[in-house]
Amino acid sequence: MILSETFSLTDAEQTRFAHVQRISEKGFNHISELLDMLIDPSWIVRRSVIDSLARSGDSAIEPLIGLLRNKRDNEARIAAVVDALSSSSGPVEKYIVLLIEDSDPAIVADVAQILGRRRSSTAVPTLVKLTNHDNDNVAVGAIEALGKIGGRAAVEALIDIVSGKNFFRVFPAIDVLGRSADPRSVAPLVKLLSNPTFLPEASRALGRSGEKSAVAPLIELLRSPVDAVVRVAAISLWELRDQYQEKSGGDVFVIENLLRDQVKNEMVRRLGQVLPQSDSGEATSICHLLGVIGDAEAVPALTAALQCEGLVASNAATALKKIGRDTDASLVSAIHNGSSERRKILLPLVGRSSAAFEVATCLRDNDPEVKALACDTLARLGNPNVVKQLFPLLDDDNLRVVHSATAAIQAFGSRETRELAVKAAESVNPIVRRSALRILSYFGDSSALQPLLKGMSDIDPRVQEAALYGLPFLDNKEALEALFASAQAEVARTRALSMRALGQLQSGNEKVYSLLMNGLNDTDSWTRYYACQSLGRLKYIPASSEIVKLLEDVAGQVRVAAIEALSHFDSPVAHQALRSAAEREDLEIRRAALVGLGLAKRIEDLPILLSAVSSSDPATKLMALSAVAQFPSSRVVGALSSAASDRDEQVSASAIAFLGGRREQEATEVLVELLAIPALKNKAKAALLIPSEGRVAGLLIALASADHELAAILISILSRLQRPEARTALLSAFRLNNVAARKAAAQALAARRDSEMVSALQEAEENDPDQEVRQICSLLLRQ
Repeated sequence: MILSETFSLTDAEQTRFAHVQRISEKGFNHISELLDMLIDPSWIVRRSVIDSLARSGDSAIEPLIGLLRNKRDNEARIAAVVDALSSSSGPVEKYIVLLIEDSDPAIVADVAQILGRRRSSTAVPTLVKLTNHDNDNVAVGAIEALGKIGGRAAVEALIDIVSGKNFFRVFPAIDVLGRSADPRSVAPLVKLLSNPTFLPEASRALGRSGEKSAVAPLIELLRSPVDAVVRVAAISLWELRDQYQEKSGGDVFVIENLLRDQVKNEMVRRLGQVLPQSDSGEATSICHLLGVIGDAEAVPALTAALQCEGLVASNAATALKKIGRDTDASLVSAIHNGSSERRKILLPLVGRSSAAFEVATCLRDNDPEVKALACDTLARLGNPNVVKQLFPLLDDDNLRVVHSATAAIQAFGSRETRELAVKAAESVNPIVRRSALRILSYFGDSSALQPLLKGMSDIDPRVQEAALYGLPFLDNKEALEALFASAQAEVARTRALSMRALGQLQSGNEKVYSLLMNGLNDTDSWTRYYACQSLGRLKYIPASSEIVKLLEDVAGQVRVAAIEALSHFDSPVAHQALRSAAEREDLEIRRAALVGLGLAKRIEDLPILLSAVSSSDPATKLMALSAVAQFPSSRVVGALSSAASDRDEQVSASAIAFLGGRREQEATEVLVELLAIPALKNKAKAALLIPSEGRVAGLLIALASADHELAAILISILSRLQRPEARTALLSAFRLNNVAARKAAAQALAARRDSEMVSALQEAEENDPDQEVRQICSLLLRQ
């Protein structure tokens, strides 16, 4: 990625950026110039200096260390030096360890940070030594660095620290151990649960660990007479459930089954007792736990929680539905007696059609959102006996309510529904008449014909529009003739709406094509617009040449409609017109043409689309990315890779998502690299979880050289991929030469527990060449 291409620079920044590039090409003798620019006010320029120094390797290390020791008057410079040394391609460790005896603790803390970010296993002894430093900041920095590096020696050092008595060092070590993804962390953290000072943090760390062996000790905390302990245990247990799946790819039912088996009645009662005084986050975890445990003891507490506001009531309702004991009765009672705000939360959770009459009472609520949600709920419940109560809402002042009522009525195809709709079409309110015509058009049977024909001459133009739009959906000759006549009406608006309606008909009717072709030359711009649109929808290729002429139309919307129509035509005339339009200055025309070329997927159009990917306009760039995403070319991966780091968040997110759908190994490699960028990590993970062809093989290749942190992420992704070869890949990862990959894979194998995977763990417990892997396998087999 070239920073100057990804970010917009001022002229002054561009000049300094170019200067950095020139200096970088001159070699060692000019490093001092780069060092002077580490305090440049521009982050982008400063970043390019850091990258250049990091690439310089050995030659830049000693000068950078000199700045770290002797020029500490500028925080930006210190941060830049730490960044450069952390990412340097040279043997930084050999030089940096000499600073651990420095008298300035701030320098030693920077050394710890650099060693941790470099994830160098050779630095572990040095960092272990620093955990005993007189200065707490240095010790904490060393603890965090050990967490980044991982490995047996690092974990053992952290275990020693949490077994100590230094409050300021035990706390950060607890946090790091909980994030270590190492099953050996569980025992020392469990031991800390007996210490009231460390219990809350140790409990949370056990939750973050995602280790199955941590479930039982956390469950025991639910017996505590101290409410705060019960609440923190609930939060930790629910996080453990989520982390178990996230880290090992294991099925959450494994943890949920443990909860059902081991949580006793008195523990359920304790959870119910602390629920009313819990904050939102705590109450959410408690409700989830009670729902999973599924005990009758939980029902009273959850039913009471329905009276709470916000997410608590929603989560309580969800938990009750899981338990399945008179859930809808509890919900209906809470809805009947509840406020509008509570009804908004609870209505989507009602699931039985027998509750429809109580839900229908919410149609009279004063809050429009409640009325709309009640309509949606009734449509989902499918009880036709309430349809009559929906029709009065067609006369509501709020359009959202009207639309929701219309959609709900359409869900009931009964005879009564049709009769009520025909009656509503005679209402004095034009909004009701229009909604009634939409309902009748949706059903598309003979009952709709006369109301629609009458609606064509309604005094309200919106009712006329609804009538015209509904005619194509009737399989009726009289309706078709009426539509043909309206397409030649004197009123321009009627002609335009008729052109739109003609596009809804089945292709093959020559009369339809003739009317639409005439519409291309209409004096009214919207008639030309809809004629273009409909011919494109019907894929009437003979219209190509006439539609190309409309690319010069005086009306902008007609020009755009012409491009959209040509996108549907597989003809040389249409294709050449799209190519030309894709390079116009008019951005709307250009974007529409890019979409058209993307739909055609002709390889000769790829250069045009790739050029548009580099546009300075984010909307154009998005259209181009969408257009090139499915092209079978390695050049597309390069374009998506560059766009993944675009400063426009929507462009970046789209590029990453498109990379997820590519089958090339290079796409997987790019996504794996993006995992190292905090702002893009979650998006890259989501893209890697798309089970595209070639994904599993790409992940295995990345695992061969991954460090402990990356290996844990890749194994988690591999475990969750819904592809048949993913299971075999986990076993293959467990046999890689990379110790970090084998450690991470061991936990994924243990989560599945099928005979082949258990055998693999047993074999590794005895014969793996790495002591740490053997120890982890032994712990996992005994869980």
